[in-house]
Amino acid sequence: MTDGQPQQQGKVPPAAPQEPLLRVQSPVFRRGRRVLFSGLSLEVVPGTLTAVLGPNGAGKSTLLSLLAGLEIPESGQILLRGRPVSAIPRRELARAMAFLQQETALEFGFTVRELVALGRSPHQNALGTIGGSDERAIDRVIRETGLTGLENRDARLLSGGERRRVFLAQALVQEPQILLLDEPTAFLDLRHQALFQAIIARRIADGLAVIAVLHDPNQAVGASQVVLLSDDGSSGVGTPAEMLTPQRLTRLYGTPISTIEGTCGERLFVAAKQF
Repeated sequence: MTDGQPQQQGKVPPAAPQEPLLRVQSPVFRRGRRVLFSGLSLEVVPGTLTAVLGPNGAGKSTLLSLLAGLEIPESGQILLRGRPVSAIPRRELARAMAFLQQETALEFGFTVRELVALGRSPHQNALGTIGGSDERAIDRVIRETGLTGLENRDARLLSGGERRRVFLAQALVQEPQILLLDEPTAFLDLRHQALFQAIIARRIADGLAVIAVLHDPNQAVGASQVVLLSDDGSSGVGTPAEMLTPQRLTRLYGTPISTIEGTCGERLFVAAKQF
């Protein structure tokens, strides 16, 4: 009893809103005469997946480069916990954000373990000494990404899918708060796509914020929010239910998109045959 009133059982107070890790405030970026991301406003909080969709040339990879501070907008802001990303020292930024790009060249004969270990650089001292905590972190992500047994292989001799998992392990071992992924399941067979998605889902459940460029709208259905980038420079943000409709996707990709029912009753987006 409180103040003469019976307590209500089982009523959970609403959770306090999370402070955004990342804010995107109307960045303007030009590619030739084209303006990309017109009017884009976005907030990213911990433990969420933000899916980015759009046709080729719409600027999806460029957007990730802006978020990572590798490109600077003409105007507008990209803020990490209230600070402009472009003003944060790279070492400090690397402790908060990791970026798995579409393609990464391998010019030197690193072993898999050596390549993964490079992800610990932001946490090491000026001498680059790898300590016991670094070794344990490396061991964990090698197991997590299914690379056990490949640690001493020359990474240049791996398949495209194996290399993809090596660079995922390198990004995860940074222990970032935000993970940027550019078409993360490219080069992966179906089994390793499922492994990759399971790893990312676990990390999101543990509080990681993931922003992923995806080529398949079906992979975005479970996202927390969806960003649509059009080739005319316009953009939109909303929930999957709002953004993933046949009408919106047809306009986005410039080809008829419809839905079919999968074997488990799920809705799948498919493009109409053109020939």
